[in-house]
Amino acid sequence: MIVDSALYRGGVRVPVDCTKEDLAELRDRAGGAGDFVWVGMHEPAEHELNHVAEIFSLHPLAVEDALKAHQRPKLERYAEGLFLVVKTLWYVDEDDAVETGEINLFVGRNYVVSVRHGKGTELHSARLDLEKQTAVLGHGPSAVVYAICDRVVDEYESVATALEEDVDEVEASVFSPIRTQDSQRIYILKRELAEVRRAVLPLREPMKRFATGSVPFVTQEAAPFFRDVTDHVIRVTEAIETLDTLLSTAFDAHLAQISVQQNEDMRKISAWVAIAAVGTLVAGVYGMNFSNMPELRWHYGYFYALGLMLVSSVVLYRFFKKSGWL
Repeated sequence: MIVDSALYRGGVRVPVDCTKEDLAELRDRAGGAGDFVWVGMHEPAEHELNHVAEIFSLHPLAVEDALKAHQRPKLERYAEGLFLVVKTLWYVDEDDAVETGEINLFVGRNYVVSVRHGKGTELHSARLDLEKQTAVLGHGPSAVVYAICDRVVDEYESVATALEEDVDEVEASVFSPIRTQDSQRIYILKRELAEVRRAVLPLREPMKRFATGSVPFVTQEAAPFFRDVTDHVIRVTEAIETLDTLLSTAFDAHLAQISVQQNEDMRKISAWVAIAAVGTLVAGVYGMNFSNMPELRWHYGYFYALGLMLVSSVVLYRFFKKSGWL
């Protein structure tokens, strides 16, 4: 559906006496040099998006991508405009899960059509914030592209911060003195980092192109704003790579900890088996049915055998305890 649509002139929203669905009227009024229309849509039906495409002459291949969604971040140039895809991210801390959405932007000389899929990064507040900044909004469609990209990348940084906290928790758990089972959580976090990487890495090149002013329909005057967004994208990328490396190191350390713990368990088991073997040896020797066994008919032989077992076990126990096996 169409969430909002507006006509902007000189960095200011122009009041109009038509509904937000009357896009043809808005398009016709955007005849000035600095005029443009911003149409915001959320998960539109096919006929709704086709109607918008007909009014603004959007390329059918781009319209098909925007309708189906699930595209990788990209920037495509068509004769009549640009088509930009960015992934939105938000973090569900209870599940250690990164959820994804998508925003598709159609950018032309005097229009911007934003098509949003998923729950993340709503654009109404971004529109309201941008409308308060007349100087920025005066850059035309470039300002809308900047505002949306800036809002999306800010969410990337929030997700990276949440993931960093979880990675810190995993590291503390791996190196804690108590036994932990961190393999599953490490795998889940690495999978979520891969999801973030798929959203962030492809976005670096489009942002760099915007920052250099080498993309049509994005003005040179707006380039400094995109340099700031590019810097944030690079910063998130580096943070994600660092977290992935830390998780790999933590996983290796976890495996090493398990190996050490297994060795300690085997030493303890071996020590107790040796202690038990002494008593078994004594009992086995004196349990043999031979008539000429030494001390076989000794009155105190039973108590002597028990005492020998106990003393031998205590000596072995103290030896293993001193050596660190127990």
